[in-house]
Amino acid sequence: MNARSTDYTFLTTWRVAGTTDDVADLLSDPVGLTRWWPSVYLSSELLHPGQENGVGRMARLHTKGWLPYTLRWTLTVTEPITNKGFAIRATGDLDGTGRWTFEQDGPESVITYDWRVTATKPLLRRLSWLLKPGFAANHRWAMARGQESLALELRRRRAGTAAHTVPAPPPPTFPRVAGRGRRTGQAG
Repeated sequence: MNARSTDYTFLTTWRVAGTTDDVADLLSDPVGLTRWWPSVYLSSELLHPGQENGVGRMARLHTKGWLPYTLRWTLTVTEPITNKGFAIRATGDLDGTGRWTFEQDGPESVITYDWRVTATKPLLRRLSWLLKPGFAANHRWAMARGQESLALELRRRRAGTAAHTVPAPPPPTFPRVAGRGRRTGQAG
């Protein structure tokens, strides 16, 4: 098993009120991630819409966790998007694969994300041997914000005309690092 210090494997499970159809719709739309998961997805640019089943959909992403660094990577859908899940390939500051799996359990969806990546960003590559537990905690923080934000977005969808009563999703930490703030006295 000779894993490098820059290799990361995460298995995350969420449980949210909603259908697997709605979950698949939200998680498979990379441009929409910036709207409902803004604490992590800072920007997203659709590069290719892919086939009708989603295979080949490609987006350039700028993401972050709690720690004050960002990641730039490209997501490509590699398996058809269904209400059972789909798979992606990541290239850029992270290189690897991810698999979303969805299961309906009564009024709730059980969502599992299997994320296997290698850190290629120089900062992460150089410091992984020392700070790997911190980088792993950063991922867990980002995924916890994802569950929270997804639950809020599903509530918003169910609320219809009362969607304004659902709280906004959490914003990113360190807004200046995220490109959403500026120093005092700095010109626009």
